[in-house]
Amino acid sequence: MKRRDFIKATGIGVAGAAVAAPAIAQSAPEIKWRMTCSWPKSLDTLYGAVEVMAKAVAEATDNKFQIQVFAAGEIVPGLQALDAVQNGTVEMGHTASYYYFGKDPTFGFGTSVSFGPNQRLNQGWYTLGGGKEVLNEFYKNYNAISLLAGNTGCQMGGWFRKEIKTVSDLSGLKFRIGGFPGRVLQKLGAVPQQIAGGDIYPALEKGTIDAAEWVGPYDDEKLGFYKVAPHYYYPGWWEGGTMLLAFVNLDKWNALPKQYQSVLEQAGHYANTWMMAKYDLLNPPALRRLLANGTKLHGFSPEIMEACFKSAKELHDEIATTNASFKKVYDSMNTFTNNGYQWFQVAELGYDSFMARHLRG
Repeated sequence: MKRRDFIKATGIGVAGAAVAAPAIAQSAPEIKWRMTCSWPKSLDTLYGAVEVMAKAVAEATDNKFQIQVFAAGEIVPGLQALDAVQNGTVEMGHTASYYYFGKDPTFGFGTSVSFGPNQRLNQGWYTLGGGKEVLNEFYKNYNAISLLAGNTGCQMGGWFRKEIKTVSDLSGLKFRIGGFPGRVLQKLGAVPQQIAGGDIYPALEKGTIDAAEWVGPYDDEKLGFYKVAPHYYYPGWWEGGTMLLAFVNLDKWNALPKQYQSVLEQAGHYANTWMMAKYDLLNPPALRRLLANGTKLHGFSPEIMEACFKSAKELHDEIATTNASFKKVYDSMNTFTNNGYQWFQVAELGYDSFMARHLRG
């Protein structure tokens, strides 16, 4: 083959000749989707991850595949993102799976369950430990498939108008808590409330609720909870490593070209990494600011932690005896998590404990 024929055949440009466009841009169709989410725009890490995901998809496809992002309430209320995906109102939704535990408690596992895996173990279970497969088998019942698209890390235990020292202090406590863990606290006398993020502050300010949990220092500071509830507790044992998922309408997913499916999945992983890094960057200085503004930091007492652990295990075991989907996902998660923590206590825990002692400040 002559040199100029080779150049023409391969599309390689020389001396100002145009470089061939990427193969995906040449062959892929133009597609425009809409993605609703459960977050207001003011929460720039949760909502920001959705924008990061959409931007990554557009850039990887030379803008052939575009996803328009909508904040909570712009198309549907924040707690109805999955419903909008299921019925085809939108193609995608970014949300916390456990918001929909009222449909089936199995939804809890797609985000976090009480005393469940930490950040690394949760995404490890989802990605390579069988979690994605058992969850998507369940989500098919709701005409949806999930993609990993965020993780907040271990969350805080929330803001309380008064101190909580013993289990008896939980009795009658009106506590805004997301998802299924509210039932764990209900067994101990608390009164769980399901309230979207943007509505928590006024409820806390008016005394409609006595306490509220959200995410962690950075987001909590932005929402102003410290102004109306001075006692800040840790850890959020109901969210030890909170995953966030992008749900895709199953029919739309199946109709999507394979190359776009791959791009979408990888964009979700990128958004997941971005979210974790941003929270690790922003939470430490936010906590320092909160403490400087008068926030009182408390750890839940051992009595409360042990009582909550016992309540959670009893509740999960009860549901597993009557709900086959719950049991299947529960067993899968526990197998992976138990093995993971056996390893973590060998090296990770010892190292982190040592470094935390010596690098305070």
